[in-house]
Amino acid sequence: MKAMILAAGRGERLRPLTDNIPKPLVPVNGRPIIEYTVDALKTAGFKDLVVNLAHLGDKIEMVLGDGNRFNMNISYSREGVVGLETGGGIFRALPLLGRNPFVVVNGDIFCDYPYHTLIVKVRGLAHVILVPNPGHNPRGDFSLTDDDTVYEGGNQSYTFSGIGIYRPELFEGCRDGKFPLAPILQQAMKRGEVSGEIYRGLWMDLGTLERLRALEKRLEEIRG
Repeated sequence: MKAMILAAGRGERLRPLTDNIPKPLVPVNGRPIIEYTVDALKTAGFKDLVVNLAHLGDKIEMVLGDGNRFNMNISYSREGVVGLETGGGIFRALPLLGRNPFVVVNGDIFCDYPYHTLIVKVRGLAHVILVPNPGHNPRGDFSLTDDDTVYEGGNQSYTFSGIGIYRPELFEGCRDGKFPLAPILQQAMKRGEVSGEIYRGLWMDLGTLERLRALEKRLEEIRG
């Protein structure tokens, strides 16, 4: 099974820091954000990784290279100066991802989720990881039924973590271009084809400097 890291975002909320460095290379305790995810995927047993590139993408490729130092094979899906958003980015990368289900992880999150467990969890078109709502998203995104089917609405909503496993068929009918992933998932949810689970471990969206610093502090506490 292959994995993909979404690394083409502009990082507007982290400007001016991201004017000269792509968001996935912003350091956390001296190490680029993206390397934490690459290591986690490697530890989970993934060998083949796809990374999409847009804003300052050449710098990401220079840091990760062909994946040899991670004992992985890394290939790149190039989107030009302006990225294609989450849905468009995944669709553009489908030729590199193949015909089997694949894992996708947002490049601007930190999570200690056990990625190896995703390999057997896709029963419909997608399986997504939800987390308890953080302060910056108190209303959440999606809800979960007793049989782990994801849907919109409901009294108890959770936040989409940016981690999921998808079948290529999820993107049938899409065309190359810029579009978000959420509407694609929402359509599949209406058909009952998206399952999910709640993860209560360490997860942080690193979209602001405050959250970056909070993660650094948390990691220092964990290390003791």
